[in-house]
Amino acid sequence: MSVWLPSAPCTPRACVEPTGSATAVPRAALRLAAVLAVVATGVVLLPFGGRIPAEVVRRWCRAIVRAAGVHVRITGAAAPTGGLLIVANHISWLDIPLLAAVRPARMLAKSEIRQWPVAGPLAARGGVLFIERDRLRALPDTVARIAGLLRDGAAVVAFPEGSTWCGRAQGHFRRAVFQAALDAGVPVQPVHIHYRLAGGMASTAPAFVGNDSLLASLWRVASARGLVAEVEVRPTLAPGSHPDRRGLARAAQGGLHPQGARASVPVHR
Repeated sequence: MSVWLPSAPCTPRACVEPTGSATAVPRAALRLAAVLAVVATGVVLLPFGGRIPAEVVRRWCRAIVRAAGVHVRITGAAAPTGGLLIVANHISWLDIPLLAAVRPARMLAKSEIRQWPVAGPLAARGGVLFIERDRLRALPDTVARIAGLLRDGAAVVAFPEGSTWCGRAQGHFRRAVFQAALDAGVPVQPVHIHYRLAGGMASTAPAFVGNDSLLASLWRVASARGLVAEVEVRPTLAPGSHPDRRGLARAAQGGLHPQGARASVPVHR
Protein backbone atom coordinates (compact mmCIF):
# COMPACT_ATOMS: atom_id res chain seq x y z
CA MET A 1 0.00 0.00 0.00
CA SER A 2 1.24 3.48 -0.84
CA VAL A 3 2.32 5.68 2.05
CA TRP A 4 0.01 8.31 0.52
CA LEU A 5 -2.95 5.93 0.70
CA PRO A 6 -3.54 5.21 4.42
CA SER A 7 -6.74 3.61 5.64
CA ALA A 8 -8.60 3.54 8.93
CA PRO A 9 -10.14 0.46 10.57
CA CYS A 10 -13.32 2.40 11.36
CA THR A 11 -16.56 1.24 9.71
CA PRO A 12 -20.17 2.40 10.07
CA ARG A 13 -21.25 -0.89 11.64
CA ALA A 14 -18.39 -1.12 14.14
CA CYS A 15 -17.94 2.52 15.11
CA VAL A 16 -20.93 4.70 14.28
CA GLU A 17 -23.84 4.93 16.66
CA PRO A 18 -27.34 5.02 15.15
CA THR A 19 -29.39 8.19 15.47
CA GLY A 20 -33.00 9.24 15.30
CA SER A 21 -36.18 7.22 15.10
CA ALA A 22 -39.39 7.24 13.11
CA THR A 23 -40.41 10.44 14.90
CA ALA A 24 -37.16 12.09 13.75
CA VAL A 25 -37.96 11.69 10.05
CA PRO A 26 -39.83 15.01 9.60
CA ARG A 27 -37.09 16.89 11.44
CA ALA A 28 -34.37 15.24 9.37
CA ALA A 29 -36.19 15.98 6.12
CA LEU A 30 -36.54 19.66 7.05
CA ARG A 31 -32.86 19.87 7.96
CA LEU A 32 -31.77 18.30 4.69
CA ALA A 33 -33.95 20.74 2.79
CA ALA A 34 -32.31 23.59 4.72
CA VAL A 35 -28.82 22.24 3.91
CA LEU A 36 -29.70 22.06 0.21
CA ALA A 37 -31.03 25.62 0.30
CA VAL A 38 -27.83 26.96 1.91
CA VAL A 39 -25.62 25.02 -0.51
CA ALA A 40 -27.69 26.27 -3.46
CA THR A 41 -27.08 29.85 -2.31
CA GLY A 42 -23.35 29.15 -2.38
CA VAL A 43 -23.58 27.64 -5.85
CA VAL A 44 -25.20 30.83 -7.13
CA LEU A 45 -22.37 32.91 -5.65
CA LEU A 46 -19.58 30.56 -6.78
CA PRO A 47 -18.78 32.46 -10.01
CA PHE A 48 -17.89 35.53 -7.93
CA GLY A 49 -15.06 33.56 -6.29
CA GLY A 50 -12.47 35.68 -4.51
CA ARG A 51 -14.61 38.80 -4.65
CA ILE A 52 -16.76 37.45 -1.81
CA PRO A 53 -15.51 38.73 1.58
CA ALA A 54 -13.96 36.07 3.82
CA GLU A 55 -16.44 36.81 6.59
CA VAL A 56 -19.34 36.02 4.24
CA VAL A 57 -17.71 32.70 3.33
CA ARG A 58 -17.21 31.87 7.02
CA ARG A 59 -20.84 32.64 7.83
CA TRP A 60 -22.05 30.55 4.88
CA CYS A 61 -19.97 27.57 5.99
CA ARG A 62 -21.28 27.82 9.53
CA ALA A 63 -24.80 28.03 8.11
CA ILE A 64 -24.35 24.69 6.32
CA VAL A 65 -23.41 22.97 9.56
CA ARG A 66 -26.17 24.61 11.57
CA ALA A 67 -28.76 23.84 8.89
CA ALA A 68 -27.91 20.16 9.47
CA GLY A 69 -28.88 20.62 13.12
CA VAL A 70 -25.34 20.80 14.50
CA HIS A 71 -24.39 23.54 16.97
CA VAL A 72 -20.93 25.03 16.34
CA ARG A 73 -18.36 26.06 18.95
CA ILE A 74 -15.07 27.50 17.68
CA THR A 75 -12.43 28.31 20.30
CA GLY A 76 -8.85 29.50 20.31
CA ALA A 77 -6.90 32.18 18.47
CA ALA A 78 -8.01 33.56 15.13
CA ALA A 79 -6.12 32.11 12.15
CA PRO A 80 -3.46 34.53 10.85
CA THR A 81 -3.52 36.08 7.39
CA GLY A 82 -1.01 35.26 4.68
CA GLY A 83 0.32 31.87 3.65
CA LEU A 84 -0.85 29.23 6.12
CA LEU A 85 -1.08 25.45 6.22
CA ILE A 86 -4.10 24.38 8.29
CA VAL A 87 -4.04 20.75 9.43
CA ALA A 88 -6.76 18.87 11.27
CA ASN A 89 -7.95 15.44 12.29
CA HIS A 90 -10.56 14.06 9.91
CA ILE A 91 -13.90 12.56 10.99
CA SER A 92 -16.70 13.79 8.77
CA TRP A 93 -17.72 15.72 5.68
CA LEU A 94 -18.75 18.34 8.23
CA ASP A 95 -15.05 18.99 8.89
CA ILE A 96 -14.75 20.83 5.58
CA PRO A 97 -17.25 23.66 6.20
CA LEU A 98 -16.11 23.84 9.82
CA LEU A 99 -12.51 24.51 8.80
CA ALA A 100 -13.63 27.00 6.17
CA ALA A 101 -15.44 28.80 8.99
CA VAL A 102 -12.06 29.15 10.73
CA ARG A 103 -10.47 30.61 7.59
CA PRO A 104 -11.53 30.20 3.95
CA ALA A 105 -8.84 28.12 2.22
CA ARG A 106 -7.99 25.79 -0.65
CA MET A 107 -8.86 22.24 0.38
CA LEU A 108 -6.86 19.10 -0.38
CA ALA A 109 -9.07 16.14 -1.29
CA LYS A 110 -8.68 12.68 -2.78
CA SER A 111 -9.17 12.57 -6.54
CA GLU A 112 -12.11 10.16 -6.19
CA ILE A 113 -14.27 13.04 -4.94
CA ARG A 114 -14.04 14.63 -8.37
CA GLN A 115 -16.24 11.77 -9.66
CA TRP A 116 -19.00 12.25 -7.09
CA PRO A 117 -22.29 13.49 -8.58
CA VAL A 118 -23.01 17.15 -7.81
CA ALA A 119 -20.38 17.41 -5.03
CA GLY A 120 -17.46 16.60 -7.37
CA PRO A 121 -18.08 19.35 -9.94
CA LEU A 122 -18.87 21.84 -7.17
CA ALA A 123 -15.62 20.98 -5.38
CA ALA A 124 -13.65 21.45 -8.60
CA ARG A 125 -15.26 24.83 -9.29
CA GLY A 126 -14.60 25.84 -5.68
CA GLY A 127 -10.85 25.41 -6.09
CA VAL A 128 -10.33 22.07 -4.33
CA LEU A 129 -6.87 20.56 -4.92
CA PHE A 130 -7.34 16.93 -5.89
CA ILE A 131 -4.64 14.44 -4.92
CA GLU A 132 -4.05 11.11 -6.62
CA ARG A 133 -3.24 9.22 -3.45
CA ASP A 134 -2.34 5.96 -5.19
CA ARG A 135 0.37 7.60 -7.35
CA LEU A 136 3.39 8.02 -5.13
CA ARG A 137 5.41 9.44 -8.04
CA ALA A 138 3.01 12.38 -8.23
CA LEU A 139 3.67 13.31 -4.59
CA PRO A 140 6.65 15.67 -5.16
CA ASP A 141 4.68 17.66 -7.75
CA THR A 142 1.73 17.86 -5.35
CA VAL A 143 3.96 19.14 -2.55
CA ALA A 144 5.53 21.69 -4.90
CA ARG A 145 2.10 22.91 -6.01
CA ILE A 146 0.96 23.36 -2.41
CA ALA A 147 4.19 25.18 -1.52
CA GLY A 148 3.63 27.56 -4.43
CA LEU A 149 0.16 28.44 -3.22
CA LEU A 150 1.46 28.99 0.31
CA ARG A 151 4.23 31.30 -0.95
CA ASP A 152 1.59 33.31 -2.79
CA GLY A 153 -0.19 33.95 0.51
CA ALA A 154 -2.97 31.36 0.25
CA ALA A 155 -4.28 29.22 3.07
CA VAL A 156 -4.40 25.49 2.37
CA VAL A 157 -6.29 22.90 4.44
CA ALA A 158 -5.01 19.33 4.71
CA PHE A 159 -6.09 16.26 6.63
CA PRO A 160 -2.72 14.54 7.20
CA GLU A 161 -4.28 11.34 8.57
CA GLY A 162 -5.17 10.62 4.95
CA SER A 163 -8.49 9.01 5.86
CA THR A 164 -11.50 9.61 8.05
CA TRP A 165 -11.63 8.11 11.54
CA CYS A 166 -14.60 7.72 13.87
CA GLY A 167 -13.35 10.24 16.45
CA ARG A 168 -12.78 7.78 19.28
CA ALA A 169 -9.62 6.66 17.50
CA GLN A 170 -7.33 8.64 15.24
CA GLY A 171 -4.54 8.01 12.77
CA HIS A 172 -0.99 9.34 12.55
CA PHE A 173 -0.24 12.49 10.63
CA ARG A 174 1.57 11.72 7.37
CA ARG A 175 4.60 13.93 6.84
CA ALA A 176 4.51 14.84 3.14
CA VAL A 177 2.22 17.88 3.28
CA PHE A 178 4.34 19.45 6.03
CA GLN A 179 7.24 19.64 3.58
CA ALA A 180 5.22 22.19 1.63
CA ALA A 181 5.03 24.45 4.70
CA LEU A 182 8.78 24.06 5.26
CA ASP A 183 9.57 24.83 1.62
CA ALA A 184 7.30 27.89 1.60
CA GLY A 185 8.42 29.15 5.02
CA VAL A 186 4.88 29.56 6.36
CA PRO A 187 3.31 28.71 9.73
CA VAL A 188 1.22 25.61 10.42
CA GLN A 189 -2.14 25.97 12.19
CA PRO A 190 -3.29 22.76 13.96
CA VAL A 191 -7.06 22.47 14.44
CA HIS A 192 -8.79 19.76 16.46
CA ILE A 193 -12.37 18.77 15.72
CA HIS A 194 -14.62 17.00 18.25
CA TYR A 195 -18.25 15.95 17.91
CA ARG A 196 -20.27 15.69 21.10
CA LEU A 197 -23.81 15.56 22.34
CA ALA A 198 -25.25 18.54 24.18
CA GLY A 199 -24.58 16.80 27.51
CA GLY A 200 -20.86 16.51 26.75
CA MET A 201 -20.64 12.84 25.71
CA ALA A 202 -18.53 12.14 22.61
CA SER A 203 -20.54 11.13 19.55
CA THR A 204 -19.54 9.16 16.46
CA ALA A 205 -22.80 9.93 14.63
CA PRO A 206 -21.15 12.47 12.26
CA ALA A 207 -18.35 10.05 11.28
CA PHE A 208 -18.11 9.36 7.55
CA VAL A 209 -16.00 6.20 7.48
CA GLY A 210 -15.40 2.97 5.60
CA ASN A 211 -18.02 2.16 2.98
CA ASP A 212 -20.47 4.71 4.37
CA SER A 213 -22.37 6.64 1.70
CA LEU A 214 -22.64 10.41 1.76
CA LEU A 215 -26.44 10.21 1.74
CA ALA A 216 -26.48 7.83 4.72
CA SER A 217 -24.12 10.10 6.63
CA LEU A 218 -26.18 13.19 5.81
CA TRP A 219 -29.35 11.49 7.03
CA ARG A 220 -27.68 10.27 10.23
CA VAL A 221 -26.49 13.78 11.09
CA ALA A 222 -29.83 15.37 10.25
CA SER A 223 -31.64 12.76 12.36
CA ALA A 224 -29.48 13.28 15.43
CA ARG A 225 -30.56 15.42 18.35
CA GLY A 226 -28.21 17.75 20.21
CA LEU A 227 -25.03 17.32 18.15
CA VAL A 228 -22.28 19.83 18.87
CA ALA A 229 -19.18 20.39 16.73
CA GLU A 230 -16.26 21.70 18.78
CA VAL A 231 -13.41 23.21 16.79
CA GLU A 232 -10.22 23.99 18.74
CA VAL A 233 -7.85 26.32 16.91
CA ARG A 234 -4.45 25.57 18.43
CA PRO A 235 -1.44 27.97 18.48
CA THR A 236 0.44 28.22 15.20
CA LEU A 237 3.78 26.49 14.69
CA ALA A 238 6.10 29.21 13.44
CA PRO A 239 8.35 28.76 10.40
CA GLY A 240 11.72 27.36 11.49
CA SER A 241 10.43 26.08 14.83
CA HIS A 242 11.00 22.49 13.64
CA PRO A 243 13.89 21.53 11.36
CA ASP A 244 12.19 18.76 9.40
CA ARG A 245 8.75 17.53 8.37
CA ARG A 246 8.82 14.63 10.82
CA GLY A 247 9.19 16.95 13.80
CA LEU A 248 6.65 19.38 12.38
CA ALA A 249 4.07 16.62 11.88
CA ARG A 250 4.61 15.31 15.41
CA ALA A 251 4.28 18.78 16.90
CA ALA A 252 1.11 19.47 14.94
CA GLN A 253 -0.54 16.22 15.98
CA GLY A 254 0.68 16.51 19.55
CA GLY A 255 -1.39 19.65 19.95
CA LEU A 256 -4.50 17.82 18.72
CA HIS A 257 -4.48 14.81 21.02
CA PRO A 258 -7.97 14.34 22.55
CA GLN A 259 -6.47 14.40 26.03
CA GLY A 260 -4.34 17.45 25.32
CA ALA A 261 -4.89 20.98 26.56
CA ARG A 262 -8.17 22.53 25.50
CA ALA A 263 -8.60 26.04 24.18
CA SER A 264 -10.88 28.21 26.27
CA VAL A 265 -11.14 31.58 24.51
CA PRO A 266 -14.17 31.67 22.19
CA VAL A 267 -13.71 33.16 18.75
CA HIS A 268 -17.23 32.52 17.38
CA ARG A 269 -20.41 31.74 19.26
